[in-house]
Amino acid sequence: MLQKREKVLLLRTFQGRTLRIVREHYLRPCVPCNSPLCPQPAACRNDGKLLSGDVTHYVIPDWKIVQDYLEILEFPELKGIIFMQTACQAVQHQRGRRQYNKLRNLLKDARHDCILFANEFQQYCYLPRERGESMEKWQTRSIYNAAVWYYHHCQDRMPIVMVTEDEEAIHQYGSETEGVFVISFKSYLDNFWPDLKAAHELCDSILQSRRERESESPESHGKEYAEHLPLEVLEAGIKSGRYIQGILNVNKHRAQIEAFVRLQGASSKDSDLVSDILIHGTKARNRSIHGDVVVVELLPKNEWKGRNTALCENDNEDKASGEAPSEPMPTGRVVGILQKNWRDYVVTFPSKEEVQSQGKNAQKILVTPWDYRIPKIRISTQQAEALQDFRVVVRIDSWESTSMYPNGHFVRVLGRIRDLEGEIATILVENSISVVPFSEAQMCEMPVNTPENPWKVSPEEEQERKDLRRTHLVFSIDPKGCEDVDDTLSVRTLNNGNLELGVHIADVTHFVAPNSYIDIEARTRATTYYLADRRYDMLPPILSADLCSLLGGLDRYAVSVVWELDKAYEIKKVWYGRTIIRSAYKLFYEAAQGLLDGNLSVVDDIPEFKDLDEKSRQDRLEELVWAIGKLTDIARHIRAKRDGCGALELEGVEVHVQLDEKKNIHDLIPKQPLEVHETVAECMILANHWVAKKIWESFPHQALLRQHPPPHQEFFSELRECAKAKGFSIDTRSNKTLADSLDNANDPNDPIVNRLLRSMATQAMSNARYFSTGSCAEEEFHHYGLALDKYTHFTSPIRRYSDIIVHRLLMAAISKDKRMEMKEKLFSNKDLEELCRHINNRNRAAQHSQKQSTELFQCMYFKDKDPETEERCISDGVIYSIRTNGVLLFIPRFGIKGAAYLKNKDGLVISCGPDSRSKWKPGSLQRFQNKITSTTIGGESVTFHLFDHVTVRICVQASRCHSDTIRLEIISNKPYMTPDTELFHQNPLLLKSELVKEVTRSMEEAQLAQEIKVNIIQEEYQEYCQTKGRSLYMLLEEIKDLALLDVSNSYGI
Repeated sequence: MLQKREKVLLLRTFQGRTLRIVREHYLRPCVPCNSPLCPQPAACRNDGKLLSGDVTHYVIPDWKIVQDYLEILEFPELKGIIFMQTACQAVQHQRGRRQYNKLRNLLKDARHDCILFANEFQQYCYLPRERGESMEKWQTRSIYNAAVWYYHHCQDRMPIVMVTEDEEAIHQYGSETEGVFVISFKSYLDNFWPDLKAAHELCDSILQSRRERESESPESHGKEYAEHLPLEVLEAGIKSGRYIQGILNVNKHRAQIEAFVRLQGASSKDSDLVSDILIHGTKARNRSIHGDVVVVELLPKNEWKGRNTALCENDNEDKASGEAPSEPMPTGRVVGILQKNWRDYVVTFPSKEEVQSQGKNAQKILVTPWDYRIPKIRISTQQAEALQDFRVVVRIDSWESTSMYPNGHFVRVLGRIRDLEGEIATILVENSISVVPFSEAQMCEMPVNTPENPWKVSPEEEQERKDLRRTHLVFSIDPKGCEDVDDTLSVRTLNNGNLELGVHIADVTHFVAPNSYIDIEARTRATTYYLADRRYDMLPPILSADLCSLLGGLDRYAVSVVWELDKAYEIKKVWYGRTIIRSAYKLFYEAAQGLLDGNLSVVDDIPEFKDLDEKSRQDRLEELVWAIGKLTDIARHIRAKRDGCGALELEGVEVHVQLDEKKNIHDLIPKQPLEVHETVAECMILANHWVAKKIWESFPHQALLRQHPPPHQEFFSELRECAKAKGFSIDTRSNKTLADSLDNANDPNDPIVNRLLRSMATQAMSNARYFSTGSCAEEEFHHYGLALDKYTHFTSPIRRYSDIIVHRLLMAAISKDKRMEMKEKLFSNKDLEELCRHINNRNRAAQHSQKQSTELFQCMYFKDKDPETEERCISDGVIYSIRTNGVLLFIPRFGIKGAAYLKNKDGLVISCGPDSRSKWKPGSLQRFQNKITSTTIGGESVTFHLFDHVTVRICVQASRCHSDTIRLEIISNKPYMTPDTELFHQNPLLLKSELVKEVTRSMEEAQLAQEIKVNIIQEEYQEYCQTKGRSLYMLLEEIKDLALLDVSNSYGI
């Protein structure tokens, strides 16, 4: 029987008036307790995660403990934790969305023994707030009352420890109820977990940080920053248009000087501003940190500033450069923060000399974040000297207006500086990527496939699915050595003379039930993360490399899209459904291309042909060659239709890393474009397009699609100017005109020009994103890059959670018997839009981590080599952008982009004599639209034009606190000529095998030099290395395959 209560809320309006709101609040005699000791599990409906049965006590943290010590409660050693609804709501209202989502994810995670108890809906736990009682006292009283009820509900069989920082509560409740103990969190750790060293260190760090925060009274310090305005003032200002809301984006090259606020929400629709708002200097930033949602007040126009266009290594150089900024742009100052998006930060402790220079109080240390955009953080620790050679994780606790820097605390050690595993761990933490192994609970949901108990197609599925095993020639075309084959193709001639084209995708959703443990984990990961030397899977290997991999000769479940085409390749019918397939051939790209070109010698490399007699071999070969040829013809037709609508072919640099049997780097291999790549890609794009149309027709307000908005025209200005320098005109009014212009912008003497122009077009593009159709108007669905009105991702459910959602939508759309049941399990528009934001965020993290790991390996190759004598450090470079004090260069041989200065730190400018060799001399630079001229005091001058080829020296700028970076130096104004220059023109990404061999050798020497590193590597490998493929070449070939399924992958579409 429900009991109705009323909750009274007092809210303040924008006008400052107090508004009294009364809400109905219903109490229930039974709510899920999720304890195995529950005397009435049916009444409590304990059908979710249960607490462990092998604990000695349950622990219930007070609201303040959950707020301040959540990262300790995340330790897997701490079990039997009951989070009260009251404490969770306190986190939500007082600590923001990020902390609250962290708590929600902890509760969902099957690896952690903790549950949520809805005490405010339990009839005997709920306590109304008394008149005059503070919110904090009521919260503590409610949690204690719920702890007592829970103890009696479990029939007094399990002691309960409530941990709190409220000394008055400890004194009042400590001995009030037998079996319910109320103690401080520090006492709890000391008495129950004396050997959990990491938890004690973290607790001490948090306590010290809090004491310092409390001891810093405003009266004892002058104000470093202006106070933030109250929330009600900010909200009223945004509504009236006085203030503007947006996300702070700090320029990593000028982190102390420049930040920009990108308009968000109502601000972007109502404002007349067409550009971002410049926040100049840290004072104007007012304690906001990169990624925060801030409120900005525009300055008067006479105080607006322009962004600096000069090249810059760091802030000190920028201040001294004296370069004139660009045109003034809207400039503002931060007056408040709506949402602090603080996360874990990787930092480096100062060296011994720096510690001494910071003062006598060595316990308070300023640590430097790995990310240039984050300010230094003050933490308290006695381990500064011991940790100065390590990468360390810290968290920010507060940033008072009286403090120049934010206060934080130490969390954990990652690894040694410049150690490979430590640097990889840094990249993962900086991108908030968690790569813990799959839990036992998740693996228990997985099917079994062992030699003793092989997996088989079930009779029930044979009845439900269309069986294509004997009627269709199904085959896959993938990178050599690929294990996770999630797409296959088929083509055949029908009795009426028409063709039938089929795309068959692994049926992952058959094995991953909605809201199961593995589904929640896949949703959290959202994607498979590919780094330069490893990958972290979204799904366990039993699915990704076995039962969901459409391997040759094995029965597998699939979801198929089958089209009937007439003789002109026009689509007449389409069918969607679940199928059973048996792939006849597992082809690799080079073999398929060989058959397409008529090179039948590649048959020897196809294992399915080896044991056939001559006649069978010939018959089956003719059948396969016909199928590949017909697929290619169909793909050409489909591509031509998209080209006619303005589909873009953009440029992305792809370098593949090959490992030897011991997982050491053996070689770097450039991408070899083949027509069969486009054949597979077009078939996948076609399937994605038709599935998008189908799920939108069935669920117009809750379908997951992928949109690619048109880019802002102002972003194309540099592209147009660069093309004009070569005599080309780029029309950017539509995707069609842009595609045609890029096709015509070919320099017959230099193919690099077209590649760079396409690369610039890529940089100008908006990012593609997933969205829920209920949150957008239909005219906004369009995919600019692919020139399609509707598009989604359906073809890679092994690697992308978005595809799993799309599979479920498609199954609900085509299901007749269970349509209502399946529809009920689909996400609502609101929930789907929130999920899309999460997936978009994780995709960006995957892209950033892949890019950062590639840059790490590039630096490893060039590091510790003498740029003066090493042949590998000299290369040809192409100028693709002019700045006030230098140029931006592209190195075709290595796929590297970087800056080269024409004016050094001493104020000297570059000069090239009769031998074309460069020297530094006193002089000046003069920048024009498409060129820059360096003139010495002696009258010597040299001019560098856009797209000029120059000789470049490559070296590495080492950094103790940040990632190493590639530095480029122009040593001659002439192209770099070598005996194999012609080879580079044909294959501009060609790399020599000694490159990667040298990287491996250097790493081995470094590891031998520091024995302590071995243990760290092994420990970190246990923590971070989840999947080890047979070779990195195979893994990165899979990335290429993934990119081919949607051309957006390489450039964010």
